[in-house]
Amino acid sequence: MSMNLNELIRAFALLNAAKYNGKASVKAVLGQIFGKYPEYRKNPMEVRRLTEEIINKLNNLTLDEIKEEIKKLPPELKEEKKYEEKKELPPLPKINRQVVMRLAPFPSGPLHIGNARMVILNDYYVKRYKGKLILVYDDTIGSEEKQIVPEAYDMIIEGLDWLDVKYHEIIYKSDRIEKTYEYCRTALEKNLAYVCTCDAKDWREQYKIKARPCPHRNQVRELNLEEWDKMLDGAYEEQEAVVRLKIGMDNPNPAVRDPVIMRISKRPHPRVGTKYSIWPLLEFSWAIDDHLLGITHILRGKDLVKEDYIEQWIWEQFGWPVINFIHYGLIKFKGLKLSKTQSRMNIELKKYIGWDDPRTWSLQSLMKRGIQPATIREAILSLGLSKTDIEYSPLALYAINKKLIDPIASRYFFTPNPLKLVILNIPFSEIYANPLVHPEHPEKGKRTIPLPISDGVAEVYIPGDEGKLLKPGQILRLKDLFNITILNKQGYIEAEFKSKALEDARKINAPIIQWVPLTDCIKIQMLMPDGTLIDGFGEPSCRELKIGQVIQFERVGFVRVNQLKPSILVYFAHK
Repeated sequence: MSMNLNELIRAFALLNAAKYNGKASVKAVLGQIFGKYPEYRKNPMEVRRLTEEIINKLNNLTLDEIKEEIKKLPPELKEEKKYEEKKELPPLPKINRQVVMRLAPFPSGPLHIGNARMVILNDYYVKRYKGKLILVYDDTIGSEEKQIVPEAYDMIIEGLDWLDVKYHEIIYKSDRIEKTYEYCRTALEKNLAYVCTCDAKDWREQYKIKARPCPHRNQVRELNLEEWDKMLDGAYEEQEAVVRLKIGMDNPNPAVRDPVIMRISKRPHPRVGTKYSIWPLLEFSWAIDDHLLGITHILRGKDLVKEDYIEQWIWEQFGWPVINFIHYGLIKFKGLKLSKTQSRMNIELKKYIGWDDPRTWSLQSLMKRGIQPATIREAILSLGLSKTDIEYSPLALYAINKKLIDPIASRYFFTPNPLKLVILNIPFSEIYANPLVHPEHPEKGKRTIPLPISDGVAEVYIPGDEGKLLKPGQILRLKDLFNITILNKQGYIEAEFKSKALEDARKINAPIIQWVPLTDCIKIQMLMPDGTLIDGFGEPSCRELKIGQVIQFERVGFVRVNQLKPSILVYFAHK
C-alpha cells in the first residue's frame, strides 16, 4: 500500500470512528498500525503522538462527514470497510430545530449494564445530530424500598464519563419542586385535577377497579385549592391526601384512571432535607420539565407507554406541543437479575464489597473487570432500536471485549488454589523459562521466569484443580520449561525430571500446565464474577503490573489489576 504514516493513521481512525458513533479510539488505531505495519513499532511514541493529533481533528467531524471521507479511501482498505454493511440506526422523526434529549437516572445507585441502552442511544443521537444532552437527576423522594443513595450522584457521572457520554448541562429534579407546585395549582384551577383523601386501598378497590368516580372528583375548584393549601401547610400526614389528574375513571386502561401526581412524603431528602413534604410523581414531573427544558425527543423502553399517555394528556391540556416518543424493546440479560435496591441491601449487609462488586453489574464493576467502554457501546448499538424484547447473553459481551483486549493484553503465569510440586533429579544447576509477553506480538519480547534449583531439586506451585487430577506415572510438561514424571502424592506432589524437549511432550500428547517458582512468586487474589475470591500465585514478572492494566493469565482468562498492596487484587473478566 502506497500510503505514508499520516495517511494510514487517518484511514484507520476514520474506519474506527465509523464503527463507534464518530469517535475513534487511539488504542484501537495504534493496534491496527502496529499489527499490520510492524516497521512503525520502532518509534512508538512518535506514532502515538501523530495518532492523537489526527484523532483530535477527526473527532470534530459528524458521522455523515466521516462516511464521506471513507468513500475517498483507496481500494486497498476494502476489507476494513465492512462497517458499511452494519445496519445504521434509524433517523429521529420530525427534526425542525436543534435536537435536545435527556438522561433521567434515579440516583438509587450507579448506572448498571441495564441502564446502558438508554444512555448510549441518547448519546448516539445527540452526537449524530450535534444536539444537546441534558443530565437530569430524577431525584424526587422515591420510596422506602427505592431510596436515593447520596454517593450515586457522583457515581452516575463517573459512569457516563467512562462511557464517553457527553452531556451539556446537569439539572436536579429536587431543585425544581416549586415548579411542580406552580403547575399543580394551575391544574387545580383549570379543573384538570382534584385533591383526594380516600384511603388508597379503598380508592383502588371501590373506584379504580370498578371504573367509578370517587366523591372527591367533583369537588368545586375552590375546595380543591383549599385542600391543596392544607397539604402544603402540613395539615395532612403521609397517605392521607393526594392530588389526582382527571384523565377519566371510564378510561379503558385502568392504569391511567385518575393517576396520582402529587403525594406526601416527610422523609428527609439527601439534597434538600425536609424543605419539601409534597413530592411529584414521575409522569407529572416529566410532563412539566420535558416541556420547560425544550426536549425534542424522548427515548424510552416500550414498557413506559402508560407514562407516555399521561405526559401527552398533560401537554394537550396545557396547550403545549407534543414531544416525540421513540421506543425500544426490553433487554433481559441472561442469567442476571439487575436490581439497585437489592445491591444496596447486600452492600449494607456486607454481602457485597461495595458498588464495584461484580455481582452488581454496575458500570464501575464492569470497568474494574476490564470490560471496555467501547465493548458496551458496540453491543448496545448492534441491538438497534427494535421494539422486540431481547435476551442478551453476557457471553456475547465478552466476545466483543475479547476482540478489543486480546491484542493488547500481556500474558502471565498464574496458579489459582496452588498446590506444591517438588521436582527431583534435575540435571541442571539453573534454568529459565522465557515465554513470550504476547504470542501474536513477538516484538513485545519475552518474560524471564527463573527456576531455583538446589542439589537437583526444585519446588514450584501448580494450579490446584489440575494438580489434584495428576496420577503417579503420568508425564506432563511445565509450560516453557521441561517435562516431568509424577512419582507420588502426599499432601504435595512429588515428581522427577523426564526431559527438556517440547517435542517429547507433543509425541505423547502430554498435558501442559502453568507453574511459578515457590520461592519467588507473587501473591495474587482474583475476584470472580460470582463474588468468589480465589487465592493464587503469579510469576515474578507480576511485580511490574500496574493498576488499571488488563492482562491475561494463561489458560485462566483475562483480568484487570485493581490493587497492588498489600497483595495484588485482580477482577476476573472472562475467558
